[in-house]
Amino acid sequence: MAVVFEKTRGLTDKETHYCPGCTHGIIHRLVAEVLEEMELLDRTVGVAPVGCSVLAYDYFNCDMHEAAHGRAPAVATGIKRVLPDRTVFAYQGDGDLASIGTAEIVHAAHRGEKITVIFVNNAIYGMTGGQMAPTTLIGQKTTTSPLGREESHSGNPIRIAEMLATIDGARFIERTSVHNPKAVRNTRRAIRDAFTTQQKGLGFSMVEVLSTCPTNWGMTPRDALGWLEDDMIPYFPLGNFRNVEQETEA
Repeated sequence: MAVVFEKTRGLTDKETHYCPGCTHGIIHRLVAEVLEEMELLDRTVGVAPVGCSVLAYDYFNCDMHEAAHGRAPAVATGIKRVLPDRTVFAYQGDGDLASIGTAEIVHAAHRGEKITVIFVNNAIYGMTGGQMAPTTLIGQKTTTSPLGREESHSGNPIRIAEMLATIDGARFIERTSVHNPKAVRNTRRAIRDAFTTQQKGLGFSMVEVLSTCPTNWGMTPRDALGWLEDDMIPYFPLGNFRNVEQETEA
């Protein structure tokens, strides 16, 4: 019988620790599939963050490095500069990248570092108990905003993709999601485009992926997917914000 679908070589056989309904696993698989498809696995170094995906080094079947909280872009920068022939990516959540690591991500993009960042945005601190994150929506209830986030107190959620797209060194910036099959396919394409940007030596690339956190949102996995579509996407619109190759062609 012909094999029409099989597990990607880009992931190990280690069972993940993620909660039921969490979409980190989908995003892991997409990154792994793209690296395998592009024949980059054997020459790739990934950088794991602090957060729900802190154990990513157990799941990706490539060389991996752990970074201190928020410092994944700095670690990835060092690896890429020492080993410029390697494909280097950082995998970060919103608590890691958009809070303690904001300076790191901004300046990595500003310098045009030839790395790729997979930014998983689930609008909450997942690993540490569901506190309000920089990306938490107005009115969204968390353990540190039990009545809902208030603009007058905490400001509005930060839009990382839009911010980085204004930086010259950022050469590919796109926001996608994984809330339905079409969105998953588009995320796969965007991840490949981001790695292609790195392979061509064009500069910094990032894909922001809207993800779910049913446990800390207090929802079923099905309801969490619906909340992402109905509440997150209107504030964090999907789309490409910077693609230097298309700008050049235009």
